[in-house]
Amino acid sequence: MYNDKNEKIGSIDDVIITLDKKLSYAVVGTGGFVGLGKHDVVVPIKQLQEQDGKFVLPGATKETLKALPAFEYAKSANK
Repeated sequence: MYNDKNEKIGSIDDVIITLDKKLSYAVVGTGGFVGLGKHDVVVPIKQLQEQDGKFVLPGATKETLKALPAFEYAKSANK
């Protein structure tokens, strides 16, 4: 994923789909190396734009994404 300055700011690792089968959020991984120290955040799909085959989040930087609250998947009760 890139910002409007064509700087890579993270990667879309997953999407969250609502019960009525609509895309609602993108789970974006920022920072880290080989999965270590990675900070996952969620970004509303409506804020993303597609430009030249890339997803763009206008005005964002790595720092603004890292400042968002961390996203964690719900823990399964069966584990």
